[in-house]
Amino acid sequence: MPRHTILVVDDEPSIRDMLTISLDAAGYNVLQAENAQKAHGIVVDKLPDLVLLDWMMPGTSGLELLRRLKRDELTDHIPVILLTARAEESNKISGLDSGADDYISKPFSPRELVARVKAVLRRVGREELKEPILVGGLKFDPLAHRVSIDEQSVKLGPTEYRLLQFFLTHQERVYTRDQILDYVWGANIYLDERTVDVHVRRLRKAISVAGHDDYVQTVRGAGYRFSTQLQGVK
Repeated sequence: MPRHTILVVDDEPSIRDMLTISLDAAGYNVLQAENAQKAHGIVVDKLPDLVLLDWMMPGTSGLELLRRLKRDELTDHIPVILLTARAEESNKISGLDSGADDYISKPFSPRELVARVKAVLRRVGREELKEPILVGGLKFDPLAHRVSIDEQSVKLGPTEYRLLQFFLTHQERVYTRDQILDYVWGANIYLDERTVDVHVRRLRKAISVAGHDDYVQTVRGAGYRFSTQLQGVK
């Protein structure tokens, strides 16, 4: 099986070298970049399987690079793990809302980092779809990374896109907010359950054309369900 390629982006050479040694020992190919500009060029040229991205770097920050990658159809599917000393929940939410797949606070152990990398790659692989999903006039095309309703493009943020993918691949079953957090954000991310409510509202608004928001149903005291059997439970 081909080895996954990981791009390490950090302005500190000692951290890049430490991560490279740990990832190489775990069986990954490793690329390095010391700033966001160089990293962007490598991502576009090499299309790595995952990016480890330091938030705080001189010049263009890691968060800015993350947003740029997620705006580009060529790179928006590449998972990104943010590395940062900013441990506050508001910073975590900002990073995850911008499209990060995981968030690791410094300092961290190499073993923890390798475990997080494996978890994100497993999650991305498990969720990989080949064929479009059609529900009513809603079309979810994973290869083109596009969502449309009645052939009109629907603009979704990275988190809403992952949330919709989760719902479409897990229809007709109720999931708690904790379960949705674990699946969409990852089991290692500790966020308030209200985060799910915020993104469900955003998703509903985005797919409200022709009543498709009714498919995302609130089940009181339990959580959420995606169902085409409309029961007036929102």
